[in-house]
Amino acid sequence: MQQQVLRLQRIDELVLADGTLDKTALTDDVGSEEDLYEDFRSSNHRYGHSGGGGEQLAINELISDGSVVYAEALWDHVTMDDQELGFKAGDVIEVMDATNKEWWWGRILDSEGWFPASFVRLRVNQDEPMEDYPLKVEGGKEDDSRRFGMGQSTKDQMRTNVINEIISTERDYIKHLKDICEGYIKQCRKRADMFTEEQLKTIFGNIEDIYRCQKKFVKALEKKFNKDHPHLSEVGSCFLEYQTEFQIYSEYCNNHPNACMELSRLTKVNKYVYFFEACRLLQKMIDISLDGFLLTPVQKICKYPLQLAELLKYTNPQHRDFKDVEAALNAMKNVARLINERKRRLENIDKIAQWQSSIEDWEGEDVLVRSSELIYSGELAKISHPQAKSQQRMFFLFDHQLVCCKKDLLRRDILYYKTRINMDDMEILDVEDGKDKDFNISVKNAFKMHCRDTEEVHLFCAKKPEQKQRWLKAFENERRQVQLDQETGFSITEVQKKQAMLNASKQHHAGKPKAVTRPYYDFLMRQKHPTLPTTLPQQQVFMLAEPKRKPSNFWQNISRLTPFRK
Repeated sequence: MQQQVLRLQRIDELVLADGTLDKTALTDDVGSEEDLYEDFRSSNHRYGHSGGGGEQLAINELISDGSVVYAEALWDHVTMDDQELGFKAGDVIEVMDATNKEWWWGRILDSEGWFPASFVRLRVNQDEPMEDYPLKVEGGKEDDSRRFGMGQSTKDQMRTNVINEIISTERDYIKHLKDICEGYIKQCRKRADMFTEEQLKTIFGNIEDIYRCQKKFVKALEKKFNKDHPHLSEVGSCFLEYQTEFQIYSEYCNNHPNACMELSRLTKVNKYVYFFEACRLLQKMIDISLDGFLLTPVQKICKYPLQLAELLKYTNPQHRDFKDVEAALNAMKNVARLINERKRRLENIDKIAQWQSSIEDWEGEDVLVRSSELIYSGELAKISHPQAKSQQRMFFLFDHQLVCCKKDLLRRDILYYKTRINMDDMEILDVEDGKDKDFNISVKNAFKMHCRDTEEVHLFCAKKPEQKQRWLKAFENERRQVQLDQETGFSITEVQKKQAMLNASKQHHAGKPKAVTRPYYDFLMRQKHPTLPTTLPQQQVFMLAEPKRKPSNFWQNISRLTPFRK
């Protein structure tokens, strides 16, 4: 133990003070650089938090003793491999072997097979009999007749277990956020020679804001926690109170792929590997790399609806907390959907930038200056004053603007920029078939745009009635999207816009589409086992896609495993 403390002191001096290792000094006092690194890897036995591998060992001990261990599926697992076990989210799986960290062996009814450990979490209530678990009936709805038939004391105990899980996992989560902020960010800021502020913003995102938010949230939960009778706790109102503040997770989730890429780049240099490892050891954190810790907030915001759904399952309709928990579940699902929608919108800006770079003779500001969503596109006849001349044009409706392009006469896949219309100033008017008074011509499948400021009028004709209706619906959707963005405060940073246009410009000059690379998936590590599957399917929680990756002890602690409670 004394020797290990000496090693830590030397690491603090040699790494935190310089960012590199003094190999001569290390060889004298604590062995070679390789020995030191091996010491880093094995140090979790001395400094790691309880859990992780210990919990996995506990699972296998229970199975060996003849106990039945159940896990609940978090995501669908679809497989064509007859050695894998397929299931849907919500299914209950009997865990028969958990010796491998990544793939467990389980059974559902008469089917057995391997399944990804990260796709499930152990049920909070291991003592809950299977016959009390919600049954599926026709129409896909749950049959609550058995569930509500259980004794009141049993149901209170089940609710107590869920409440305790929510409180304990929140406290653990706060500890992890504190470790990241104080163990990593604080040390990184001392090393201006190794990290710029921009790099730190890329790596850690707004995790400090999340930490401040979560500290307040935990205090609110603890005020509502009834220590003497946990099943009487009324925590639903806490989630309702903080549902708006939880939207800050959107920024973090959107930035997370950038953080992974930056970390991947830095950790190719040994001094950064040693620096991050020294930070972890000095903070006495569990043996997981930094990218594993930074995944926690992404997992956490996705887990809230799962916890609330389980809490609602064991809350009687007569309970004072029932309505709030029910509302909180819907609220947190909406937060997850909002995060997913923002993630999708940010992914779209690259496509929009690439589209603009393919348009010939582009004039004026970039589309991304005002828009971030393509609502609808199609061909229309545009009729202009004063000659009432009809021109066939391709139109692209974005939020805030309608872009007009002309097809090349020979190569119809080439578009030329012509003009754009500011949708914020426009009023859409449906036009009946027949003679139009303003243009003094007969029209069919037509609609007008009237500018409120200049009184300018644009007349458009579709080829078919259904096409006209689609355009009218699209204009409604455009206004709805603009209003929603204003209400939720959605916006794209100037840095994101410039980066998207820069990437599109590089691809355009290359003369052909650039192969899509996804460093975000580089963290997948495969377990070498002759009978185990070699790939992990992609996970999805409330449409929020997660990267393919090796499940870590950290994921077991925070997002999947829960203590067995009687």
